Order: sequence, then C-alpha cells, then structure tokens
Amino acid sequence: MASFTDFLDAFPRLELPLSFSQDTVQTISRETLPLPQELIEAFIIPIEPGMVDELTEFVACLRLPEQEEYEGIIYWRADLLQYHYTLVTFNPKNKEVIDRQVIAGVSFDGEEMTQSHAMLTETLMLYQVSGQSEGKEEYDYKASTSTARRFQIAASGKIVEL
Repeated sequence: MASFTDFLDAFPRLELPLSFSQDTVQTISRETLPLPQELIEAFIIPIEPGMVDELTEFVACLRLPEQEEYEGIIYWRADLLQYHYTLVTFNPKNKEVIDRQVIAGVSFDGEEMTQSHAMLTETLMLYQVSGQSEGKEEYDYKASTSTARRFQIAASGKIVEL
C-alpha cells in the first residue's frame, strides 16, 4: 500500500531558485524516477480536477524545503494539447490539501494558446508571467496581452497572491 511518506519521497529536493517552463520537466525527468502508478492513484488523482486517462502523464518535479506546518510539492501533468506545473501544499498530520495552484504551463483550446512561466525563489516567493496568442505555429509574445502575478507560500501552507 502506498504511504504518504513514499509519495513525498518520490519528489526530489532541488536547489532554489528554480524556473518552470517548457524545458524544465525534461531536465528534471532525466534525474527523477517515474512516479509509480500506485502513488499517482492514491495521492494525485484525488486532487486533480477533470478526467485522467491513459494519455495523462505525471512527473514529480520537486519537494519544497522542509516546513513546520506543511509539506509542499510541485508536479507536472500532461494531457492532449496542454501541460501544467501544479504546486500543492498538504497538512502533514492529516494528509489533506491545504492549497493547490497551477503555476505554469501551456494550454491550447483550438483558437488561443496560453503560456505561463514561473520562478520559485529561496524565500518561497513565486513569480508568474502569462500570455496568450492566437493559434499560430509560432508563439508570438506580446507584452500588452501578458499578465504578471506574485504569490508567496505562507507559513500555514496557503498560497497567497500579493
């Protein structure tokens, strides 16, 4: 049976700061073992919105530095025409989710592509930039249509927009 400790141990502790972009998962997955299906089914699928099918992929990206009040992880999810990095914080005592936030990724709805990149700092500040473009072959970044947001992971494990 999959334990919560086994699940957390599947996520590497990486040095911060770390950016999350299209190439990040390739770098991380070269050095990280695949998440066992048993752990995905026990701990990720219950907190994921929407369908998970045989084409859905998950990669353990990182475990946040040790905190008193929470455990935090970031994983990557890939589906047809989209992938996302998701930050989740858990209460270590009851293993319940404290907070969950998609922090970066790409999605395409057939007409518009949305791209988000994020940077997580040593102080657990998260900087996110997102932009959209029309469904062309090349992503055409336009500052006028992009947004920038800042978040901090509070001592409680809540992800707070600043």
